[in-house]
Amino acid sequence: MSKTLLITGANRGIGLALAALFKKNGYQVIALCRSESEEIKETADRLICGIDFTCQADLDRVYQQLQKVKVDVLINNAGLLQDDVLGSIEIDSLRRQMEINAYAPLMVSEKLLPCLSKGGKIINITSRMGSIADNDSGGRYGYRASKAALNAFTKSLAVDLKEQGIAAAVIHPGWVKTRMVGFNGLISAEESAQGMFTLIESLNMTSSGSFWHSSGEELPW
Repeated sequence: MSKTLLITGANRGIGLALAALFKKNGYQVIALCRSESEEIKETADRLICGIDFTCQADLDRVYQQLQKVKVDVLINNAGLLQDDVLGSIEIDSLRRQMEINAYAPLMVSEKLLPCLSKGGKIINITSRMGSIADNDSGGRYGYRASKAALNAFTKSLAVDLKEQGIAAAVIHPGWVKTRMVGFNGLISAEESAQGMFTLIESLNMTSSGSFWHSSGEELPW
């Protein structure tokens, strides 16, 4: 019996590459997107679009459609990067990044928790910028803070879901050539996805609550 992947933000970039790779490895792919693309329409077994992951009504609608589905891997991939520069920081930018990068993955995980099978996994796509110990360049205030919050949320999920046999972890995809960074990365979305797939497949209750680079390196909090 095939396993099921549920992934957010899968219409392009890293999310699309992950969806395609899981599909290639025999998973049924359910993709949740704000807007669709031809690529994800061709990849996903089931596609639910028009979702604002910060909107409770939209999350309720998703759950109503998926409440009878059993999910083996949930990947919260949707995210927002804005370049907050000291001296011109805007509260709305900070708030929006926190809502999309931290609050939304937590709310998606909570809403869809009844769909997760025993032995299921929650993967939150984070960033090395969310590491406080690793911050030696400053800047990107909203993005860093939102990813640090996501890391904290994921650690709590790992603790709270231990008795249910559900593992949770955060993975930094690397500096990937995507639209988010103006395609100025070091590796392709496909290379990143392959590294993350290996980590996700190997994740268990012992390694739950950990912070990884797609290369396989464990990162500092």
